[in-house]
Amino acid sequence: MSVQTIKLTAKRQATFPAALCQDLDLRPGDRLVLEHREIDGAPAWIMRPAFGDRNSPWFGALRSFASGKSHAMDEIRRSTGKKTAEAKS
Repeated sequence: MSVQTIKLTAKRQATFPAALCQDLDLRPGDRLVLEHREIDGAPAWIMRPAFGDRNSPWFGALRSFASGKSHAMDEIRRSTGKKTAEAKS
């Protein structure tokens, strides 16, 4: 059994140990589900990954179209506006 501690910042943010992230296959932007339970009469929180989105067959479906392209909003708007104008003509 491994015991680790996590320190909260003033904004209630925390950095999780790398081993925990690896064990749970957590990646930046992932969400966690927290469930309140009572274990042996004491309050406890159960944490698990919320991979509903990542397991979707649509997750990452457009990655090949975005690869090598700018992700700046101005560029995205310009690109989609250009394609929309082409489709209308």
